[in-house]
Amino acid sequence: MAETTEYAATFNLVDTDGDGRISATELVALMKALGDEVTDEQAAEAVARLDSSGDGLISLEEFAAYLSTDRAGGAG
Repeated sequence: MAETTEYAATFNLVDTDGDGRISATELVALMKALGDEVTDEQAAEAVARLDSSGDGLISLEEFAAYLSTDRAGGAG
């Protein structure tokens, strides 16, 4: 399991409602703030790719696991 503390600050910036999970809606807002428009469907697909628990949301653990795999050159 990835070390979550390394990614917590970034995760918390995206988790705007502070519930400990990143939703597709929060992902859409992030991308818009970054100047890259995505549809609700695209955001839902992105969340689904990272959501290993199947709850439709991204936890800090799932977020950290994805980023640590991605940095290691994995398929993420």
